[in-house]
Order: sequence, then structure tokens, then C-alpha cells
Amino acid sequence: MQDWEELLSQAGYRVTEPRRWVMRLLLESTAPLSPQALFEAGRARQARLGLVTVYRTLALFEELGLVHRVHLQEDCHGYLPTSPGHRHFLICQHCGSAVEFPGSEDLEGLIATIEAQTGYRVAGHLLQLLGLCPACQGM
Repeated sequence: MQDWEELLSQAGYRVTEPRRWVMRLLLESTAPLSPQALFEAGRARQARLGLVTVYRTLALFEELGLVHRVHLQEDCHGYLPTSPGHRHFLICQHCGSAVEFPGSEDLEGLIATIEAQTGYRVAGHLLQLLGLCPACQGM
């Protein structure tokens, strides 16, 4: 991941201590973290961190492309730090670990077909794959 603090500053935002805590927790995790999980983990280390601050920070980070929201079965959604460019995630259904993989324009044919069949104009897409990581396959 590029220097997120530099990207935040270049976009005109301050690098605050709560923002540092949220990003630090995301970078330390191998699985997506829900806003509530970030709040609880952050409060354990930084008592002044508020839940509203976590939500606002995640919204800002997502807007700037620093994090990606993924869908989780138990918490509705969680967040992962992203690398630059078009990216997607593969998430283990057993342990919750996640790996990032590059996106591709190979979906253009499928999107064109769907547009022709439905009359919609596709503006974007979300692609998330689920499966079992190598460690959980051996269980």
C-alpha cells in the first residue's frame, strides 16, 4: 500500500491520531474488520476513540480509495486496506482471512451482454470471491 498518510494529506485532510489507529488496526489484521470491531480494538488501545469517528474515518478512507468495503455474513460488511488500482478480494469462509487480487477488464463482455438484455447502463461493479484458504482446506 502506498503511504496512506501522504495520500490523505495530498487530498487536504489532516492525519489525526484516531485515523492512525483505524489504519493501524486494518493493516495489522489479516481479515476484514467491521466498524464495531475496529471501535472495540481501538478503544482497548486508545480510550478516546469514538464509534462515530470510526465510521467517519472509514467513509473518508473508502472515498479516497485507501480501504475497500467487503461483505461479511455475520457483520454485514467489513473493511480491508487496498493497494492502488482496480482490486478485488478473496475471503475464506471459515477463518475470515482475505487476500487481494488485481481486477481486470475481462468483465466487459459480460457487462455488455447484461446491458443489452436489461437496458441498464452499468456504472461499476463489486466482485468478491469466497472460498477456503489453504490452511482451512486441510481441516
